[in-house]
Amino acid sequence: MSQLSHSRYAASVLSGLFLGLSFPSYPFIRLELLAWIALVPLLLSLRTVEKAGEFFRRVYLSMLLFCLISLWWVSLATLPGGVLTMFAQAFFLTVPLLAFYAVKKMAGYRFALFSLPFLWAAWEWAYMQQDLSLGWLTLGNSQANLNLMIQYADVTGVWGISFWLLWFNVLAVMVLIGSKKEVFRFVTPMTLMIVAPLLYSLVFVFRDRDNIGTAAQLRVTLVQPNIDPHGKWVQQNSGDIMDRYYWMTGKAVRDNRPDLVIWPETAIPFSIFDTNYAPDLQSLRVSLRQWHTPLLTGFVDVMYLHNKPYEAYNASMLLDPGNGRPQIYRKMHLVPFAERVPYIDYFPWLGYATFSLSGISGWGRGLETAVMKLTTAKYGEVVIANFICYESIFPGHVAEFVRKGARLLTLVTNDGWYATSYGPYQHLAIGRLRCIENRRAMARCANTGLTVVLDKYGRTIAEIPWWEKQTLTAEVPLESRLTFYTRYPDILPKVATGISALLFLVAVIKNQRRVTTTDRKP
Repeated sequence: MSQLSHSRYAASVLSGLFLGLSFPSYPFIRLELLAWIALVPLLLSLRTVEKAGEFFRRVYLSMLLFCLISLWWVSLATLPGGVLTMFAQAFFLTVPLLAFYAVKKMAGYRFALFSLPFLWAAWEWAYMQQDLSLGWLTLGNSQANLNLMIQYADVTGVWGISFWLLWFNVLAVMVLIGSKKEVFRFVTPMTLMIVAPLLYSLVFVFRDRDNIGTAAQLRVTLVQPNIDPHGKWVQQNSGDIMDRYYWMTGKAVRDNRPDLVIWPETAIPFSIFDTNYAPDLQSLRVSLRQWHTPLLTGFVDVMYLHNKPYEAYNASMLLDPGNGRPQIYRKMHLVPFAERVPYIDYFPWLGYATFSLSGISGWGRGLETAVMKLTTAKYGEVVIANFICYESIFPGHVAEFVRKGARLLTLVTNDGWYATSYGPYQHLAIGRLRCIENRRAMARCANTGLTVVLDKYGRTIAEIPWWEKQTLTAEVPLESRLTFYTRYPDILPKVATGISALLFLVAVIKNQRRVTTTDRKP
C-alpha cells in the first residue's frame, strides 16, 4: 500500500478498477471477491486528506471509473443517455463518502470508518426511493453470482450484502493502520464474516434438500423470438412479428402442453385493444383457444383520458383462452431519461430531455403492483408476479408482489439493445438476488439476451443461449412461505439511517467539545 503514495490518484484508480471488475459481467469472468477489499486503497488514501475539493476529486475519480467499467454498455442503446448516466451515477455514489468526510472532520478518521457502513447502506436505500435513481450499482449486486455467500439475503436483502462488504473493507483498513496488538482483534471478525455466510447457506440448503422435487411445479414455456429491438417498432413489421410468435408458440404448446406461455417485453409492439387492431386481437384470441393455454405477454397499453392526451404504458397482460378480461400490469419503475424523464409530472418542459430508445420513449408510469391470477387444472388459482425489465433491480418492489401472494416471479425483458455486451448478463445476475430474497423461482423471458429459469436459491434450472430463436419449457417450482426479508424489506436500511443520524449527532458533539477545549487553552 505504500506505493500508492507515489501518485495522488493511484489509490482512487485502484479502487475504481476493483469496484468495476467486481460487478457481474461475462460468465467466464468471476472477480466478485474484489469487492471485499475494493474500497481499501481509497479509504487509506483519504486518511490524511483535509481539503474538501481534493477529497471530492479522489472519490469522484474512483466512482467514475467504477461506473465506466460497469455501465459502459448503456451507451450502446443511447450514447448521450449512457454518458449522462455514468457521470451522474458517479456523483451519486460519492454521497456516502462525502458524509464520511464530514464525520471525519468532526470526530476523526476511525470514528468515520465505523460510521461508513451505516452511512452507505442508508444512502443506497434512500437513493432508490426517488425518480432520478438508476440504482443499478448497489454494492451488494456485485455478489449476485457468488451463490453460496449470499443466501442470507432472505433475511437482510441486498442491503445486508452491501453492509457486509463495507464492514469487511473497514476492518481490512483497521488491520493495516492498527498496531500489532490490534490486528487479531480485527482479523477474527473478518474470518467470521467469511465463514458465517457459508455455514448459513449450507445449513439452509441441507434443511431443504428433502423438499426438492416434491414442491408444486408449474410447467411454463418461454418464447425467445430474437427480434431486432429497433426494427420491431416499424409498423410494417408487426404482422411478421406476430406470425413468428404464433408459429413458435404453436409448436412449443403441441410438444410440451404447458400451463402458461410467456412472451417477452413489448412482444406486441402496438395497442392491440384499440379498435384499429381488432383483427389482431381476434387472431390472438383464436390462437389462445387453439392452444388452450394462458398467455403472459408484454404489450403497449394505451389509455385515452378525458380532456387529456392519451398515455401509453409499457405493460404486460395475462390472457386466458376464453374471452375474459385481460389482467394488466403497467410498468412502475421506468429507466430515467430513456423511458421517462424524472419529475416530468411537475416540470413538463423536461420532456425535451428524453434520450429515447427506439419505440420506447415517454412511457406513462403505472401506479399499482398488480399481481395476476392464473387458473390451472392441477393447482387451481396460482398468483404470479410479473415485473418488467429494469424493475428487477428494485428489491422492495419485487417483495411487494410476493407479499400480495405471488408464488412465482416472472420477468419480461428486452436486452437486445445492448448487443453482445455483458449488460444482459449483469441484468440476469441482479435478478438472482430477487429469487434469494423472497425464496421464489423466476421465469425470465427475453426478446434477445438471456431467457432463463431460476430456482429460489438463484441457481439456473434451464436457459436459452442468447441471440438464438428458441423456446424453453421448464417445470418452475411454486412457493408460499414468506421470508423475513419479504415481510420487512426495509428494516436494515431504515435502522442504518437511524444509526447514521445518531452517529452524526455524536460527531457534532465531539467536534463541539474539541472546539470548546481548544478555545479554553491559553
